[in-house]
Order: sequence, then C-alpha cells, then structure tokens
Amino acid sequence: MTTVLLTTRLHGDGDLIALRRSGREAARALGLDTHAQVRLATALSEVGRAALPDGPVDVQVVVAAQGTAAWLRSELVASAPLTTDGPAATGGVPAARRLVDLLDVEDGGRAVTLGMELPARFHAEDLADLGRSLGFGHDESAIDELRAQHAELLRAHDELRAQREDLRRRNAALARSQADVQAMYAQLSAELEETNSGVVALYGELDERGRELAAANEAKSRFLRNVSHELRTPVNSILGLTSLLAESRLDPVQAEQVGFLSDSAGTLLTLVDELLELARAEAGHLDVQPTVIDLAELFEELRGTTAPLVRDGVALVVDDPTGTTLVSDRRLVARIVRNLLTNAVKFTEQGSVRLTAAAAGDDVVVTVRDSGVGIPTEHLESVFEEFVQVPNHLQPGVRGTGLGLPYARRTAEALGGTLVATSEPGRGSTFTLTLPTGPAGPSTASGSVPVLAPGVTLGNVLVVDDDRAFGAVVAGLLRDVATQVSLAHDADHALALLRDDHADAVVLDVRMPGIDGVTLLTRLRAEVPRLPAVLMSSGPAPDLPPELAGTPFVPKSGLDRAALLAVLTERSAR
Repeated sequence: MTTVLLTTRLHGDGDLIALRRSGREAARALGLDTHAQVRLATALSEVGRAALPDGPVDVQVVVAAQGTAAWLRSELVASAPLTTDGPAATGGVPAARRLVDLLDVEDGGRAVTLGMELPARFHAEDLADLGRSLGFGHDESAIDELRAQHAELLRAHDELRAQREDLRRRNAALARSQADVQAMYAQLSAELEETNSGVVALYGELDERGRELAAANEAKSRFLRNVSHELRTPVNSILGLTSLLAESRLDPVQAEQVGFLSDSAGTLLTLVDELLELARAEAGHLDVQPTVIDLAELFEELRGTTAPLVRDGVALVVDDPTGTTLVSDRRLVARIVRNLLTNAVKFTEQGSVRLTAAAAGDDVVVTVRDSGVGIPTEHLESVFEEFVQVPNHLQPGVRGTGLGLPYARRTAEALGGTLVATSEPGRGSTFTLTLPTGPAGPSTASGSVPVLAPGVTLGNVLVVDDDRAFGAVVAGLLRDVATQVSLAHDADHALALLRDDHADAVVLDVRMPGIDGVTLLTRLRAEVPRLPAVLMSSGPAPDLPPELAGTPFVPKSGLDRAALLAVLTERSAR
C-alpha cells in the first residue's frame, strides 16, 4: 500500500531548499530521530542539486508499506542521466547512498529512488493531513531554511566536540589502565618465575619421595612375604597346644582361660593372613587363576558358611544366579563376597541380607544388600581404608581388624573390577561388586587333550595378556595339563609374579601397553635362555630379533587347546 505525501517539480535552489525542509518535516512527523531526519534531508538535497543543472526535476514523496515494514521514499526523475560512480562522483548520488537505508537508480540513471525505513509504529496518524502540510511552504523565504541548516550544523558541531572530549578522556583513562596492566604484568611475571622455580624444586622433591615410597612399599611387601611362614608357624603351634590343653583335665577357670587363648591365637592368625593378602593385592602380586565359576554352586557354599553368623530375626536371602557365567579366580571371588556377606550379617539386627548376581553387558554385577545400621555418608569411602572401623551400637568396642573391605576392594581391582558402596544410616547398605567376564569358549570345550610325551610336564605356566578375558580363556586351556597357571595383565605384573615364583613356560601377547610381549620375552630369555615360550596376537606375526628366532607364534583367531599344547609340549621336550 502506497500513500502519496507530496508531488512537485524543482526548478531552482529555492525549490531545492523547500524539498529539503519538506523531507525533514515528513521524517520528523513519521517518528524518525533527528539524525535520520538530517540524513534524509541531506540526501534529497544532494540528489536534487546534482540533477537541477540539466533541467527541471520531478519529485514524489510517498509512504510505502511492504509486509510488516514501512518506508518513507522519495522518487526523483531528472531531465538527464546522473553520475552515480567514478572518481569524480563524491557528491550527488554516491553521497546520498551513504546517508539513506535504500537508494536505487533506474531508467539509465534518470530515476533515483531513496528511502528510510520507518519505526514499527510511526507517529503520523493522518497521512493525508501530513501531505497537505507538505504541499505548502515553497513560497517561504530560503533564509529560514538556511537558518535551520545552520542550527543543525551548530548542533552537530557541539556533538562532535563533546564526542572528541569524551574520546580524549577515554584515551587518557585507557593509557592509565595500560600502564597499570603493564606494571601488574611485570609483577606477576616475576612472581610466576619465582613460583616456577619453587614448583621445579617441589617436583624434584616429590620424585625423590616417590622413589622412597616405592622402595619402602617393595621392602614392606618383601618383608611380609619372607616372614609369612615364620609368623604362621608359631601361631599354628599355639592353636595346636591349646587344643591339646582343652582335651586335658582342667578346672572351669583354666578351661575358660585356654578358650580365651585359643580365640586370641585364631584372631592373630586371621590378622596375619589378611595383612599378607592385602600386601600382595596392593603390590599386584596376587596369583590370579581364572576359570569358569559356577555361581550357583559358589552362592550355595557361601550361604552355608554365613548362615551360622546370622542373628535371630534376620533372613539370609540368596537369589538363584543360574544362567549367569563368570570367568575369574574362584578363590578370590569367594573371599570378596564372603567378606561382604560377613560384614552385612554382622551389622544387621533385623530385616534381611540379600545376595544377588546378574549379567550387565560384558560384566557380572554381584550385589550384597542389607537392612542394617548403615554407614554415614562421610564414612562411605573411609571404610575401604586399612584399620578403619565405623562406631555403631552393635559393636561399641573395638572388634575385627578393619582389613576385610580394603582387601575386598584391592582384590576386585586386581581382577579388573570395582567395588562400591551406598548406604542410608538406619536403613541399610548396598555393596556392588562388578567383575569383567569373558566367553567360556575353549576353556570349557570338551574333547581329547594331546597326551604329553613321556617324562614331559608343563609345570608352572605364566600367561601374560592385557586382555583379561582372553587371558582367562588361555589359562582355562592349560588348567588341566599344567601344575599351576598364573595370569598377568602386563609386563610389570608378570615380572612381579616371577619374582615370587619361577615359570617353566610362558605364553605372551605380542601387543601390550608399555612393555610389549617381544621385549618382555627378550628380558626373560636373558635370564633363562631356554625358557619355553609361545607368542600370540590378534594381528600378524611380529618381526623377531635374532635371539628370539624360532619362537612359535599362534594367531588368537586360530588358538585352541590342541594348537597351544602342541607347541608348548614341543618346546618343553627340547
């Protein structure tokens, strides 16, 4: 929709001044700000002045609506084409183009349309009245318009001067800020350099402390391993002697004292065993012997050993885990779950203790949930620290060693799993053991096993593979034909196990993080030159150094009991 506000013809400078004034008044009436009014009036003046020398100029001022937008447009038709660009085109159309929102040139340069976009709601309520008011005024003196222009120039000059003064103040403030920043930067640089020097020294000290701690930890583990038999032997002797005393003729007081002695010796033996197992778990020296675990049989066994410890009024519920398979070390898994069950019944006065197991992707999740006293939130992690015991009304005194849960978590981690706890004081606790499992596959495959050559035995076999599930499969293949099978998950673990006991043969994965299988075998052959070994991998056979030439390689995809035993027995017989 288009509404015509003004139609006129320009013949001279007086008409040009009147057009400028009409354009500014129309812009003001339609809600444009002062700067926009001046820009539109100046643009009209520039185009009209460029067109007048060639003859009259027809002008039409309209308000045009396009969708949701409205425009104030001025259409000027000159008698001759206008110059619209080029090096000399500094005024006229090029100047007007920089001032307005819209400028189009048509009809070979004769017709120029320029416009300004109006506010969403302009102030002129009656466009017809506005048009009539614009139609007058061409008879007025040009002096008034020149005065108006002069006033506008003075206002613009004052605004520019104020802006220049503001800019000067801002530049001064910026200079001061820059000086402050430079001073602060210099100070921070000096402090950072000093801090870096301290950090370097601290790292050096931490490295030294780390080496000392590693050496102390190794010394602790070595001490515990060396004195294990010496600690157990006298305690076992005490237990044997107390049993003999208990069978002799004792008066009631003596019998009671012998009973106390036997209980104390039993507690001491348990403490020694737990300390040794915990030390081995921390050092990564646990001898993991994976096999396929019958969880139903294991749970039934744990039910039988735990039932006598359950208080009256507490139900021990063991869900049937039939259909859930797990490849891991049965002995270690049994110890973890037994510790969890023992703790649960110890701290449950009424309600129930429930043991469940379920498959979760590639893992098996074993859960022990009780309705006992619970554990305060702030103690949930500390219960996994050595010798920490949370006070409760069921055990007000100091009882137990505080090693059961730390040992359970360390052992779970050694098996490649996790152990976490959640609890609500007064409503019970839940301990969740998550263990990885692999396919039973070849480890349970039936069929004939090659008969070993007369006088040949596999003895102790060490399997090294960072893929715990596949390592468990290989260990399962050898379980029935080796004296002992140990499983390590990396080179450091393998070397730790070999420090505890020798190996008569090794089966190594080629690709492992850190020290790979070829490098590890080179180190082992340097100590035992004729050590029987088999390399395996899911990729191609590796390039072997001269000292390992002839070492058999078996691809994992084709590994089965017959192939593995064939190469091992051949190597062992040499």
